Amino acid sequence: MPGSKHLKRKAAMSLELYNTTRREIPQEELEAIIEKVIESEGCAVESVVAVFCGDRLIHRINREFLGHDYPTDTITFRYNRGRDVEGEFYVSLDVVNENARRFRADFQGELFRVTIHSALHLTGYDDSDDEARASMKKKEDYYLAQLTADYG
Repeated sequence: MPGSKHLKRKAAMSLELYNTTRREIPQEELEAIIEKVIESEGCAVESVVAVFCGDRLIHRINREFLGHDYPTDTITFRYNRGRDVEGEFYVSLDVVNENARRFRADFQGELFRVTIHSALHLTGYDDSDDEARASMKKKEDYYLAQLTADYG
């Protein structure tokens, strides 16, 4: 059409959070954390699903997909490569609660740490050896410090 402008449309980002438990979680803060980590790592959220669940679901996923017969704090699946992130992750609120007690941390702080950890996995970080784990821990600490600055 003459005179009309063709606007370049930005792809709609999709970030979905699901809580399959009865425990209340700070959904808006978790969404902000996921977006901040992914974007700060030079990526963009294309389609990310975050499922906050209990031990039964994460145990089943861990067994079926990774061959580990126990619950874990988080499992992350990245479905594509490149800057636009497509993937999903699962966080066991039961394990988060156990870890918070074990490390003498508060539940919300541990939940934020595990969520940051999951988002880092989506951007390509790996924790398969001691050096990689240490690198991820530094990044987790960095983003947790940013949260403290943002939310007090």
